[in-house]
Amino acid sequence: MANLENKSATLRARLLQSGKATPVTVATRNAAALPRVIRGSGAHSLSQWVRDNAHELQEFLHTSGGVLFRGFPVASVATFREVCVNCIDGLMPYNERSTPREQKGDRVYTSTEYPSDQAIALHNEFSYALAWPMRICFYALVPPEEGGETPIADGRRVYDRIAAEIRDRFVSKGVMYVRRYGWGVDLSWQEAFGTSDPQGVERYCRDNQIQFEWEGPKLTTRQVRAAVTRHPVTGEMVWFNQAHLFHPTNLPADVYRSMQKIMDGHLPREALYGDGTPIETEELREVRAAFEAVKVVFPWEKHDVLLLDNVLINHGRSPYRGPRTILVAMGQPSAGELA
Repeated sequence: MANLENKSATLRARLLQSGKATPVTVATRNAAALPRVIRGSGAHSLSQWVRDNAHELQEFLHTSGGVLFRGFPVASVATFREVCVNCIDGLMPYNERSTPREQKGDRVYTSTEYPSDQAIALHNEFSYALAWPMRICFYALVPPEEGGETPIADGRRVYDRIAAEIRDRFVSKGVMYVRRYGWGVDLSWQEAFGTSDPQGVERYCRDNQIQFEWEGPKLTTRQVRAAVTRHPVTGEMVWFNQAHLFHPTNLPADVYRSMQKIMDGHLPREALYGDGTPIETEELREVRAAFEAVKVVFPWEKHDVLLLDNVLINHGRSPYRGPRTILVAMGQPSAGELA
């Protein structure tokens, strides 16, 4: 920790120009604070900053897990994408989708387009997939008038707060994610897999260890993934799954009843233990309480950029009023499950 503080002070000193005030200010009071705030000026390129300070930025991410860039001139989608290209090694397409999004640029998307009165629970992006982005970046093109924050939480702290017996059960069994397509509820399989070719879907499923079953035009998939992972650089254990999102208890009671009626007693998505047995409601209540206890919420400001280590840090969305356009890009693919 002291070593990182010294490096931060050195970085700040290096940015001083001929006795003038530094155009970029790096928060140094608490190196582990989430998010780490880096303030720029309207004249200082964020793309240039992340290129020049790639090593320090990586250390910031591995310590706090997230960096909030504020005050930089990131005034367009193209500028945001340029920033992402310079701080994320290889942008990824949004394959195996679980939520609706609109593409705004090359591998730049809107954040999840759910109704504005609904919250989105904290989660790591693609933690249900065989591989996931190591970094994810958000951009406040149009901050909401009220609410609409992107809450974040440190998965290391979530892991530590969950009772050992619950954690061990998840670790030993894993999580099974079940998706049902073709009922006119949730995404279609064409949207989720980005193709209208059933054989293309089957190839993707085989390549990504996803079981699939067709019933006419309807498709059911099942995939078992680890519930935790070990960060490949820091070596720390992290709570890393979306069981609490896919589980029926994440749905309002009226939506749950309506979906079951439409789908003959089924739901478009479910989470079970990896052996197919139900996950207890009480267990997920403790998981959600752990997220809530460590959650960090901050208001968006216009042109903010938030860069997260997607393994260490979860993100979500608060309900909001008025227009809201938060864009997202992700990349730096992982090597797969590491637990």
